[in-house]
Amino acid sequence: MRGRFITFEGIDGSGKSTQLAATASALRAGGIDVLQTREPGGTQLGEALRSMLLQRRMSPLTETLLMFAARVEHIDEVIVPALGTGHWVLCDRFTDATYAYQWGGRGIAQEWIASLESWSHPTLQPDLTVVVDLEPQQAALRRAREREPDRFEAQDAAFFARVREVYLARARAEPNRFLVVDGSRPGPQIVTQILERVKPWRA
Repeated sequence: MRGRFITFEGIDGSGKSTQLAATASALRAGGIDVLQTREPGGTQLGEALRSMLLQRRMSPLTETLLMFAARVEHIDEVIVPALGTGHWVLCDRFTDATYAYQWGGRGIAQEWIASLESWSHPTLQPDLTVVVDLEPQQAALRRAREREPDRFEAQDAAFFARVREVYLARARAEPNRFLVVDGSRPGPQIVTQILERVKPWRA
């Protein structure tokens, strides 16, 4: 029986990684086999590309192509095999992030990203995409408290406002796939909201 594919999205500092980990723990406590992974990353090649993407300066198009290169390896080596064995795959970012960051943030043409998506995973889409939504100013304060910024996190508030708007627009366009949660709420409340959404799949 195929597992469920759940992706977590949001601007840097929104708390999406924290909510992914908490949701994974709650699902495991309920007896579900869960695989946690991330993009870019998840494979040996993907992690090497992640390091380059987060630290090295490059053109927006190069950035986009490398994101999809890492994604193809991740899908083939990790995501599809895990789903095939019945695991629920919880992934920190997926293709929605490319639309948000490379189209919304960098200005790469939306149709180019759509073409790469159709070549890279024509039949695979998340069963659920959780967008942890937070105002860019609040997210910036969180990032400043927690870590030194990488190449993406160092972008200005206008960049993150564009990224956020793409996430919210995609959620409005596909309400059956997306769940938008308020990233300023207490973590346990967010996890409860996510678990309620996936409750029918656990029956």
